[in-house]
Amino acid sequence: MPEGPEIRRAADDIEKALQERPVLDISFTFDRLKEYEDFLIGAHIQRVDTKGKAMLLRFDAGFTVYSHNQLYGKWFIRNAYNYPKTNRQLRLAIHNEKKSALLYSASDIEVLRDEEIAAHPFISRAGPDLLSESVTADDLYKRFLSKPFYRRRWTSLLLDQSFIAGIGNYLRSEILFSARIHPSARPVDCTETQLRLASEAAINLMYQSYAHNGITNDLELAGKLKSEGKTRKQYRHWVFNREDQSCYMCGTPVEKIQAASRRLYFCPSCQI
Repeated sequence: MPEGPEIRRAADDIEKALQERPVLDISFTFDRLKEYEDFLIGAHIQRVDTKGKAMLLRFDAGFTVYSHNQLYGKWFIRNAYNYPKTNRQLRLAIHNEKKSALLYSASDIEVLRDEEIAAHPFISRAGPDLLSESVTADDLYKRFLSKPFYRRRWTSLLLDQSFIAGIGNYLRSEILFSARIHPSARPVDCTETQLRLASEAAINLMYQSYAHNGITNDLELAGKLKSEGKTRKQYRHWVFNREDQSCYMCGTPVEKIQAASRRLYFCPSCQI
């Protein structure tokens, strides 16, 4: 499932493809949304915002198209009216003279007036989006210790979109490793150093993954491993998806467990 960095890159691609030219044609698969097509033809997309794994296409006509990819949704950017060969179901198509933005398989799509966005059930509950909002490490440190969160286990907390929007499974493992936090811990169990490291890691790894196509490992180390012929799967992450392989920091085999019904990877020596 795509996480915040992947959704932000998709938003960037949509902006690049559609922002400069008016909408020539737009079509929704769901009948309940078809009434909005006439309103949006001829409009300009002002910008594309993200809130975690949700995307907000903001039109100058006073409407915003909300979408959430959930497990299977995927955007394609193509030359105008050039549809990909896929078994996925097309849910939303936006065309201008040059490009088409096509959303397949997503079922959570809505059209909202701009003033309705803040009250949307997902948007109103979502935590800060580290890629689109001004959030500091100190802000996160205070959030970690706030009453709604400080006694919850990190393994479930980091997947809760009301805590921080956009963190998913691979970022969860990578943040905990970078902060040297054991998966069984809660914020209240951690030292100030661990909490400060987690605050910085959440922001830094989100931005690094966004800027470097999903790589959360040390960039210099990842480059070295790549030059040695290692595969992307081998050099991409510190611990995620590296079960039984040596920890890059201490050499201990990385372990895999199930936490909050999802796979989680950690180093039993580094994370205590």
